[in-house]
Amino acid sequence: MKAKALILFIALLGFMATSCQKNATIEVSSVEAADDAAFAETIFNDVFSTLEIATTTAESMLKSASVVDSCPIVTVTFPGQGLWPRNVVVDYGEGCTGLNDVVRSGKIYLTVTGPRREAGSTRTVTFDNYYCNDVKIEGTKVVENMGPNDAGNVVFSVQLTGGKITLPDERVILSEFNKGREYIGGYLTRNMWDDECMITGVSSGVNLKGLSYTHTITNALHWTAACRFIVSGTVFCEAEGIESFELDYGEGECDAFATVKRGDETREITLRYRHPKITPGR
Repeated sequence: MKAKALILFIALLGFMATSCQKNATIEVSSVEAADDAAFAETIFNDVFSTLEIATTTAESMLKSASVVDSCPIVTVTFPGQGLWPRNVVVDYGEGCTGLNDVVRSGKIYLTVTGPRREAGSTRTVTFDNYYCNDVKIEGTKVVENMGPNDAGNVVFSVQLTGGKITLPDERVILSEFNKGREYIGGYLTRNMWDDECMITGVSSGVNLKGLSYTHTITNALHWTAACRFIVSGTVFCEAEGIESFELDYGEGECDAFATVKRGDETREITLRYRHPKITPGR
């Protein structure tokens, strides 16, 4: 009996070792590419959250003025004779801690052509020396209300051109995308924290390794304003010199984890507002 038990024990150890090796076979380069993809998604979703708050502020004002909050100062001006368009400046100054406990500095400029709920209205976002947790953000983002889809949910087209994320060590992630955000909750309320969107589309650019990439959303990403990170959905990731893989955000839990998958191989990564390559406090 003891001999049989020993054989079973050794076999079990062998199975466990094989399983661990299988889950660890996704190489470092793929994990780094997944970190880049998840970080860029987080950063530009953060800009979208700021955009929604600034738009709500802009729509509540009937004349040029500034709203002084602890962080940031939002200034609205009317360049024409009518109520629209409106120009908005979101000024974080030298740096302040705000939404999601993130330190932001610099300015975000926003041009709004009409009410957010009006089909055809657009919001154009640009940046002036804008930083999010020591990372510089650049590019032009255009958000257009496309009206309701067949399901009756309003969809926004979101296009980013010239997107650039610069880390403190001067390495960059370049990004451009064309995405759709379908509102499945909170669209008709003035409480931004109950907003929920399903995100679809494709992004492309160059990652921190200097490799060209394409990210295709294969199962819509579920974004909620109440959670810091994407809560579900999958992205098919292709990068020059790396075997393609899937980035899986899970099944709906609000947590800071995603999984890199390739066949039967898996590896978990942590989502964050700081890239893993950034030393905290730099």
